[in-house]
Amino acid sequence: MRLRIEPGGRLAGAVRVPGDKSIAHRWLLLAATGSGRSTLLEVPGSLDVRSTGACLAAITAEARPALHAWALNDAGYREGHRSTWNVRVEGEDDRPLSTPLEVEGEGRRALTEPSGPLACGNSGTSMRLLMGLLATTGFRTVLTGDPSLSRRPMERVAEPLRAMGASIASTDGHAPITIEGRPLRGTDVTPSVPSAQIKSAVLLAGLDAEGITTVRESVRTRDHTERALEALGAPIERSDGSIAVRRFQHEGFSATVPGDPSSAAFLVAAAALTGSEITIVEVGLNPSRTHFLEVMARMGVETEIDIRHEEMGEPVGDILVRPASGVHAVRVEADELPLVIDEVPVLAALAAHAPADSWFLSAGELQVKESDRLHGIGEGIRAIGGHAAVEGKDLVLAGGGLEGGLVDARGDHRMAMAFAVSGLGARGAVEVEGMESADVSFPGFSRTLAALGASIRVAAGR
Repeated sequence: MRLRIEPGGRLAGAVRVPGDKSIAHRWLLLAATGSGRSTLLEVPGSLDVRSTGACLAAITAEARPALHAWALNDAGYREGHRSTWNVRVEGEDDRPLSTPLEVEGEGRRALTEPSGPLACGNSGTSMRLLMGLLATTGFRTVLTGDPSLSRRPMERVAEPLRAMGASIASTDGHAPITIEGRPLRGTDVTPSVPSAQIKSAVLLAGLDAEGITTVRESVRTRDHTERALEALGAPIERSDGSIAVRRFQHEGFSATVPGDPSSAAFLVAAAALTGSEITIVEVGLNPSRTHFLEVMARMGVETEIDIRHEEMGEPVGDILVRPASGVHAVRVEADELPLVIDEVPVLAALAAHAPADSWFLSAGELQVKESDRLHGIGEGIRAIGGHAAVEGKDLVLAGGGLEGGLVDARGDHRMAMAFAVSGLGARGAVEVEGMESADVSFPGFSRTLAALGASIRVAAGR
């Protein structure tokens, strides 16, 4: 689908975003391996999370019917209910409803050998977390992915698990991944790259390993796994730069998945580029996920956060975006880049409109995302009349604004949304080819922007 975004206009209103993908993956894994019933609300219907649900359905018995039905037919799962996102929130009576996803868990020991390979689709989180979960089972599992996922590095996860005694074979460092489940022993792990996925895979394995499993981080990464385990009563210890866990079997639980802050980032940028005021409600405000707001503040974007409650240790509340009078250039240092790795595309979209150079230093990790975002961002910005370059592993945006034009999202959900948002501040219309890829994380993204007041329509083309 090709989407045409007209510049200008004003956005207004309050809106929800889909549930947090990172949290949903983890809570689904914990629900399927819990002892007893778990009830989850606002589980996002994004393609990546459905991949996790489908994989879990294949290795569980009691949880299989609910997970299988939800993963394959999200529309049916929500039948008779208003959409959980993509709506204006006018008052308390208009708050969206969500059908509970009820998962019957029988504990980790009840996992069963799948009848065939587990297809993770495009979801690196699904594959990497499942590697940790499945490493301690007594059966063989093969994890596969689509062509994009099959190019992403997996040895960085396999190596620390092997240090615990796991039998994991990759295909030249990539998927397919073959796991021969066996008993593991706790060990002390320092991931080769800062990664919440690696950390979570090791911690999930450590929950069923002998002794203590410790993960040491050189750079702080998102901590959703640790928060959830603490909320469930797991014997987890956290100190500066390290997380340790022992064997533990948790019970079932009930929780509501908060809105995804990474999805909210695109709406914050959209408001900033149009000088608008909007409110994004019921968003996850975990400090390990909101560093992009600090970067945006340096760019002249004023926001206020209001924490209202907690879910499984996760702070949840609203983000109010104040009207911005312009966008400033920014320099994102190497040590803070891991804290905004998913938001770099939208931060770059903002930076393209600044009056001076913006730098994103040591951004090589962008090359092993759903696409090569490092070069894709630069090429995309140039395609719509901006100035950008890659210098070594640094991404440089020269600023000066965008003229408009046609850009290909390369099948990458975050680049599709970033280029769409960038068009709101361009001098001419921007057309984004491949806008349907936004459904990976934000189904109905274009409808959400339109509901807030952006001028968006499907353009002629493929």
